[in-house]
This record gives sequence, structure tokens and C-alpha cells, in this order.
Amino acid sequence: MSDSLKNKTIKGVGWSFLDNLSSSGITFLVGLVLARILTPEEYGVMAMIMIFIAVSTSIVDSGFSNALIRKLDANNTDYNTVFHFNLVVSVLLYILLFIGSPYISIFFKEPLLTDLMRVVGLVLIINALAIIPRTIFVRNVDFKIQTKISLISSVTSGVVGIGMALYGYGVWSLVGQQLSRQLLNTVLLWIYCKWRPALDFSKKAFNELFGFGSKLLISGLIDTLYKEIYSLVIGRFYTPSDLGQYTRANQFNTIFSSNLTTVVQRVSYPVLSSIQNEEERLKEAYRRVIKTTMLITFACMLGLAAVAKPLIIILIGEKWLPSVYFLQIICFSGMLYPLHAINLNILQVKGRSDIFLKLEIIKKIIGILPIVIGVLYGISYMLWGSVLISIISYYLNCYYSSPLINYFPKDQVKDILPTLLVSLFVAFIMWSLTLLDISNFILLPLQCFVGIILSIIIYEKLKLSEYLELRKMFLNIITKKQF
Repeated sequence: MSDSLKNKTIKGVGWSFLDNLSSSGITFLVGLVLARILTPEEYGVMAMIMIFIAVSTSIVDSGFSNALIRKLDANNTDYNTVFHFNLVVSVLLYILLFIGSPYISIFFKEPLLTDLMRVVGLVLIINALAIIPRTIFVRNVDFKIQTKISLISSVTSGVVGIGMALYGYGVWSLVGQQLSRQLLNTVLLWIYCKWRPALDFSKKAFNELFGFGSKLLISGLIDTLYKEIYSLVIGRFYTPSDLGQYTRANQFNTIFSSNLTTVVQRVSYPVLSSIQNEEERLKEAYRRVIKTTMLITFACMLGLAAVAKPLIIILIGEKWLPSVYFLQIICFSGMLYPLHAINLNILQVKGRSDIFLKLEIIKKIIGILPIVIGVLYGISYMLWGSVLISIISYYLNCYYSSPLINYFPKDQVKDILPTLLVSLFVAFIMWSLTLLDISNFILLPLQCFVGIILSIIIYEKLKLSEYLELRKMFLNIITKKQF
């Protein structure tokens, strides 16, 4: 990896991490406050709505943003074509949700859903307006502006949500937080982005981009449906409180797993796409991304599982105690999620969206099993089933992507095995401290301190290249050499 590309990647990772920290991190902290005010039932009702919003959002994008990022010579005609398509689709989907909301309410046996869905659905149109400005910033690996925007919109929407909750608006406070965040984010993206739409739509550009993006659309839609079907099953066959507990556990998991994946994907995809025709350089860059990413992921996810109980009790209270066991299980499947995404990135970089789609279909057919188990035997059995599916999915992703860059499953496992073993050992020591009869307020910081110090000692002894790379990156960041 050349110095310029390396510096660009490091800067991108740093600002993208800060972007996710300011967006999801602040939103998560606001969620902790809201979780103490609101009930698991109210969170469960909001989760029912977000199932349909997530699926609709996937359709609105239609894989075009990734197609634009990958296209080396994307121009204003391409941007205008995608912009108008996204906007029209978002309006049509909102109308569909508006009409269908009473039936969704009947399905979940929750009267509030009709009005809630019709208001929250506006997010689809708001987000559609932001897709092109956001894509332009990602293409340029420019996350500094996005970080500022995320910080402003997250803090402002947090104030709105907490204020509404304190005044007794219940689940509507979550709606207010969601809408204000997305609206302000979109407005600020347009203020900072110099691009402006024109009445320009090219059928040729649409066909070219959709040829690649359509397969990603179907793949993304299948993936989103599969993720949301867990909430759908819990919401339909169990209580809103159960769904609220699961949702809360999953949000804790998201702080590390999904956000880290988002950071890596947002930065690595445009960077790797820029060297897609340089085989050796691409392989080396890809290998370094996997090793450094998984060191952080294994440490965070297994550490989170170890501290789950005192963490949840301290942060959001004992009424959320049932979510502890859910979170611990989710951590084991979530720790492989960044690895799935990175392997799938190569398929997109190489233009093999056909294999991407094929993989999604195969994995989701296999993934039906834990969902059936969840309906018949309970939520925890369903989540353990998802751990097994996560392992199988990783192998499939790696098996199909590895020949494209000559980086095969056994090589990947060999590269990440040392950090996995270190993280398992450290997490076990951290969890063992829960056997001590001490206050949670003492236990949690003690676990974190032991975990961090023990990890540093072991990695300093092992001198793994990924650890040395991360240490150097961290030192550069705190001394502001890279910013």
C-alpha cells in the first residue's frame, strides 16, 4: 500500500470512526437516558415500525450508491439519474406504507402503529434526498464534514427526544428523535455539498448503474429482511416487552459490531475500488484491513459479552435485565459480522454482484432454520441458531471471494486466529471477575481495566503486525499528525 493511499485510508478510518461515534455513539448515549424514562414495551412498538422502515430504505437506495462509488468516472448525469430515481421510489414507498399502516397495526395487534407509521415513514423521503450528497463525500473518502454533520444532528435530535420523553410523549419521543435527526442531517449535507440536481435523466446511465446495483439491491433487501425478521417474529409471537428487550440488546451490540463494520466498509470500499486492477496491492491492502479490523472486533465483542450484566444494570437499570443474556449471545454472532462485510466488499470491488446475490440467497435459505426454532422453542434458541448461521455464512463469503484475490479461507483463519485466541482468553478472565461478590459500580471498571491492561501486555509480547499498525495509527491520531 503506497504512503498516499495509506494516509488517505488512515484519515478516512479516523474521521469515519469519529462520524460513527458522534452519530451512533451520541444516539446510544441518548438512548440510555430514554431507556430509563421509557418502558421496554414502548421500545418494542418503535421496533415494529423500524422493521418496515429498514426494508423500505434498502429499496430506495437500490444499490445505486455503491454503484456510483465503484464507478471511476461517475459524472453529473449519473448523479442526477440516481437522485431522481431515489426520490420517486421513496415517495411511492411512503404512499404504500401510509395506505398499509392499518393492516400492519392489525398484524401486530398494536393500535398505535397506524399513526406512528404514517409519521415515521416520512424518513424515507428525507433520506432519499441525502443519498447523493453522502455518496459524493464517501467517493472522495471525505468523512470530516460528515462527522461534523453527524455530531450536530445527533446532539440536537437527542435533546428533542429526551425533552419529549420528559414531557410524557412516550413512544412519540422516539419518533421525534428519529425525524429530527434525519431531517437535520439531510439539510446540513445539502449545505456542505456543492453538487446540485438538474433535470437530467439518462436511460443509458440508469441501465449501466442498475446493472450492477440491482443485484446489490436484491442482496441488500434479502439481508435486511433477514435481519428484521427476528424482530418481526418476536413482535408477532411474543410481547412488545420481549421485543423491546431484544432491541435494546441488539443496540448495545451495534455500538461495536455494526458501527465498526460501517466504518471499515465506508473507507475500504472506495479505497480498494481505486486499486481494483492492481492485484498484489489489492490483496495486501485487503489482508491488512481484515487483520486490524478483527483484532478490534474480537476484543470489543467478547469484552462486551463479559461485562454485559453490570453494564446494563448500571446504564439502564434492572428492568432491562432480561436483555443481558440476549446481548451475550448476539455478541458471538456479531463478532463475525465485520468479517462477512469485508469479504463481500471484494465481490463488489471486483464487480461480481452476481455472486453477491447468489450468496445472499443461499445464506438466507439456511438462515430460515433458527427463525423456525424461535417460533417453536423461544428467543434464546433462535439467537444461538444465528451464531451457527454466522459461522457458516463467513465460510461461504470467504470461499467465494477468496479466489478473486488469492486469499483463501485457511489463510484468513490463520491471520485472525491469534487475535481471536487472545480475545477469548482476556474475555474469560474479565467474565471470571463477575464471580466476585462486589458492587457492579466497582466490578465494571475493574473488568475494563483488567481487560485493557492484559490485552496490551499480551500484544506487546506477541508483536503482531496488526497490533503494531493500530498502535501507530492511534499515536498518530492523538498527536494530530494525521488530521
